[in-house]
This record gives sequence, structure tokens and C-alpha cells, in this order.
Amino acid sequence: MITVIILTFNEEIHIARALKSVSEIAQRVVVVDSGSTDETRKIAADLGAEVLQNPWTNHASQFNWALDQLKDDSNWILRLDADEIVTPALANEISNSLEKLHHDVAGVTIGRTITFLGRPIRHGGVFPIKVLRLFRNGRGRSENRWMDEHIKVAGETVDFNGEIVDDNLNSLTWWTQKHNNYASREAIDLLNLEHQFMPSDAADSFKGGQQAGAKRWIKERIYARLPGGVRAFAYFFYRYVIRLGFLDGREGAAFHFLQGFWYRFLVDAKLHEVRAYMAKHKVDPVTAVDKVLEVKIN
Repeated sequence: MITVIILTFNEEIHIARALKSVSEIAQRVVVVDSGSTDETRKIAADLGAEVLQNPWTNHASQFNWALDQLKDDSNWILRLDADEIVTPALANEISNSLEKLHHDVAGVTIGRTITFLGRPIRHGGVFPIKVLRLFRNGRGRSENRWMDEHIKVAGETVDFNGEIVDDNLNSLTWWTQKHNNYASREAIDLLNLEHQFMPSDAADSFKGGQQAGAKRWIKERIYARLPGGVRAFAYFFYRYVIRLGFLDGREGAAFHFLQGFWYRFLVDAKLHEVRAYMAKHKVDPVTAVDKVLEVKIN
């Protein structure tokens, strides 16, 4: 039995598409909503999903809460974002191969691609990326992180060839607002690397797929130690020039600049702002995060 978990907040534009993409493989779909004010919950329920509600803290805690609501009758869990779809090729691969896997296999890594402003992004060295989204019930859980969280599993992992496609239909204004919030969350994780003010899973303990684990190690052990601001430009240059991001056309130029430079520079600027507040007011990181980023750390 496969249970699909989808976390939602005002996803009426996407939720039906996501549910239909897993209709042939999922015996159960659990939508965990954090207070939508649109038709998300109604659409999901009308299409047969089980809809739960839980207040939002971050992706990791929300997903782990969803896992805790499940019964033992689910053999496999698939995590899917509301703006993602399972391609027919992946659905077919899951149907034909999943139950044949050895019991020692606890998780499956899947290719994830992204569409930006209507164009699939294929260059820049970032897509497709292998992510662990499918795992045996009871043998996987989300990392304890505020940003860039992955699923960790107890056991071996294998790769499937099929893909999940992230195709968000909202406006660029919505995208930049979302990434502004993401930048605050990532700044919190980077501050926590320095000050250890809350529990967090270290890169060395990561077991969520080799590619994602290597990316995490580089990010925490190399990128995080480079000078702020400079590292954002270096990362953009790596993606857009060295890894041929310019081949993704006009839409790709917008994506690689916004996601590879603007977003990363925004994270560094927020880090600087929090550190300056800490120094000026002689306060701890948790207090500074509350005052500057307006995020309460429980």
C-alpha cells in the first residue's frame, strides 16, 4: 500500500493536478493543510484525499507530524509537494518495480526537475537532482531543519529513473515572496551552524541519497565558510557560465539569476542583519531572529 503525503496552504491552483498524477499508484492520499483560505481542502476532499489540519512551523515538523498520524497499514510513503506531479513514466516504474525491491531497501531516490516561467530548466548543474521521496513506512523521517530538509532513512537506497516535475503556476511576484521567506529560514539554519541554539541534523549523519548528501556536505563544509556575498556571485557564475545555465534561454537566465544569485545574496544580507543586531543589542541568536526576521523559534 502506498500513501502519498502532500502539505498544503492555499494550493487550489495545483492540488487537483497533483492528486490526479498519483491516482493510479496511491491507495491513500493524506493532505495536511495549515489553514488555507481558498478551496484547497474542498478540492482535495472531493477527489478522495484524507484532509488533516495542523498549525504551521516548518516543512520538517509538518511532514513528521503527518507521518505520526499514519497507521501501520501503509507499506510505502511518497512525499509530494502540491505544485509537483508524478510523471507517467515514474508512476509506471513505481507500479512495476516497487514491490520487487529487497526488504533491505528502505528508500528510493527519484529525479526532480523544475519548470520556471513555463520552461523546463535543464542546465546549470542543478536539475535533474536526485531526491529521496519514496520510503518504507517506519524507516524514514524528515531531517530536523528549517530549510532544505530531506528525508533520512534507516537502510539502503536505490535509484528510479522516472521523475517528479515541479511546475508552479503562480506568478513571479508570488515566487519572490516565497523565496524571501525561504531566505529567512536558511539564514536561521546557517546561524545555527555557528551557535547551536537548536537541535539539527548534521551533514555527516545524512542518509537521504548520495547526491543530496554530497550537496549538503559542500553547502555546510565549504560554501558556508566562504565570505558572505562573494559566495553568492561565485555560485551564480558556476551555474550560469561553467555549468552552461545560459543554454536555458531567457526564462533560464531569470531563474539562475534569481535562485542562484539574488536568493543566495538575500540569505547573506539577512545573516549580516541578524549578526549586527546581536552585536548592537548584546542578545542571543534566538532573540535576534525574532526581532529581525520575525520568526519565533520554539
